Amino acid sequence: MSLIHQAGCVAIAGRAILIEGAPGSGKSTLALALIDRGAVLIGDDGVTLDRQEGRLIASPPPNIAGLLEVRNLGLLTFPTTSAVPVALVLRLDPQAPRFIDGAELAEIGGTKLPLIRLWPGGEVLALKAELALDRYGLGLGAEGEG
Repeated sequence: MSLIHQAGCVAIAGRAILIEGAPGSGKSTLALALIDRGAVLIGDDGVTLDRQEGRLIASPPPNIAGLLEVRNLGLLTFPTTSAVPVALVLRLDPQAPRFIDGAELAEIGGTKLPLIRLWPGGEVLALKAELALDRYGLGLGAEGEG
């Protein structure tokens, strides 16, 4: 099973974060901020997902591999990585709760993944994304449910 999922995606220390949200919510801006902090681009506004051994594996879609839309500058080229297990879904949501007891679940391609909603503004959004990955993301050996 292979599907194209509309989301941004970066890899941090061998784990992929899917970045979802409405158009103009800041998905590419968050990806750029995470890249500045050491993440590697997988895809911008689209990612190829394959299910392997109970995990979703993220790779760049061939037609947009390495391209990231940087507002006011256009499409810029960045190094990419592929075949990275998805550990977390971040959804940029202006109605995100202020406090949470745990991650929600998102089902993508028959695989359940932890989902965290983040308010799309603020100077520390990239830091919050990294903290969410550390606290709620699947480990390298974890299997998604499905």
